[in-house]
Amino acid sequence: MAVAPLSQKEIDDRLAELPGWSHDAGRLTRSYRLASHFAATALVIHVAQVQEELNHHSELTLGYNTVSLAVNTHSAGDAVTDLDFELARRVRDLAPAHGAH
Repeated sequence: MAVAPLSQKEIDDRLAELPGWSHDAGRLTRSYRLASHFAATALVIHVAQVQEELNHHSELTLGYNTVSLAVNTHSAGDAVTDLDFELARRVRDLAPAHGAH
């Protein structure tokens, strides 16, 4: 199934519903700060599970008490698509359970 790139207006409108997420260099990006490295690691595991469920994967970076994501859709010419926003929404919904902010 082909996935269509979103326009800049569509991206901007959808970002309004995702505080903390931004559109940078053609990707959706977000970093989360957590209380401990263990909590950050647990968040990475849960994000990886969501990515497997969606069959859509971000650049996922584990740092000291931080987790960073950057995502676009390679099959759409590295553009931002609905798939990227679905992943961002799923991460947004699960991050608070890990104490992320």
